Amino acid sequence: MGLENRDPTASELFKMKLMVKEAMEEGALGISTGLFYVPGSFSSTSEVIELSKVASRYGGIYISHMREEAVDVLKSINETINIGIKAKIPVQITHHKIIGKENWGLSKETLKLVDNAIKDGVQVSIDQYPYTASQTSIRALIPQWAQAGGRIDLLQRIDDPKTRKLIVDEIIERILFDRGGGHPKNIFISKSSWNTSLEGKNLAELCIERDLEPSPYNAAMVVFDIIKGGGASAVYHAINSDDVDLIMQHPMTSIASDGPMTVFGVGSPHPRTYGTFARVLGSYVRERNILSLEEAVRKMTSLPAQILSIKQRGLIKEGYYADIAIFDPKTILDKATFEDPHQYAVGVISVIVNGEIVIDQGVHNGNKPGRVLRGPGYNGSNN
Repeated sequence: MGLENRDPTASELFKMKLMVKEAMEEGALGISTGLFYVPGSFSSTSEVIELSKVASRYGGIYISHMREEAVDVLKSINETINIGIKAKIPVQITHHKIIGKENWGLSKETLKLVDNAIKDGVQVSIDQYPYTASQTSIRALIPQWAQAGGRIDLLQRIDDPKTRKLIVDEIIERILFDRGGGHPKNIFISKSSWNTSLEGKNLAELCIERDLEPSPYNAAMVVFDIIKGGGASAVYHAINSDDVDLIMQHPMTSIASDGPMTVFGVGSPHPRTYGTFARVLGSYVRERNILSLEEAVRKMTSLPAQILSIKQRGLIKEGYYADIAIFDPKTILDKATFEDPHQYAVGVISVIVNGEIVIDQGVHNGNKPGRVLRGPGYNGSNN
């Protein structure tokens, strides 16, 4: 369907369902959606339910980056739960967070919805990274409808005076009440392949470089320039630490970095890529007592293995694959920061994968004993 903003035809939906079936039989763990992102944002709830039903027949899970994490976060939670009910499939709210100052504190309500669904027999889980900033494309500031059809169509809409005003109004809204955290200074460019000089600077600084007041309107003009130049990834400081703490303490929340593969020293990535797990163990466990050490380890090991139906992993138990990280709870700590992200964490002594040592005294020895993990629907006919 490309980037078209429409419902699928019967034929297209049939083909998608067949693709899900084939993927599950080849070992997929389930189906995931990015309903905030184009073109996933154009998918109706009923379309997602139909595809999730196929994954459900093979024992899979539905994992979603929800449509909204700001003002409509409660609607998005309800949609995710409803998909689980209608498709009869376990659901996971991925990297759950509350974005925008006006919405801070809503984690109390989102977690109530999760708890009520669990009481009603719906299998609902959460994953989370331990930071008060998110990272995604600069296009997160652009309304989804304006991105339909792809880059060329978006540029044409930006150049059309009437449509441009509508887009500008929505960018301003997102800077003030959504991912912008109320001000352009909260949005930092993390990676720009076409202009690396942008990296590490926030939209307010980029306005000032252009002799513009760092207002939301002028920041929108800078966003247009970046998109026309080739786009960029950005870090958005718009999350409250109290929400992070509360979500982390929920018994069905597991820890996950949401960090992409990164080349050391390249760009200005989100520090989660380097520090997620050490940050939880060092800051949230040892320094702040948000979690017990045992609970934090459970959230990184047995809980995600259980949620994803990965058998014989996640526990130190006879007959299980020996996947073990040995760390010093007194020294483990993340070093990566938003200002200087390319720093490895400290405190991990050794790592064992499938019973074979791969990191010894903090040094990788070159061993690569990893194995492909197959989902519950794997039929064994594909290598």
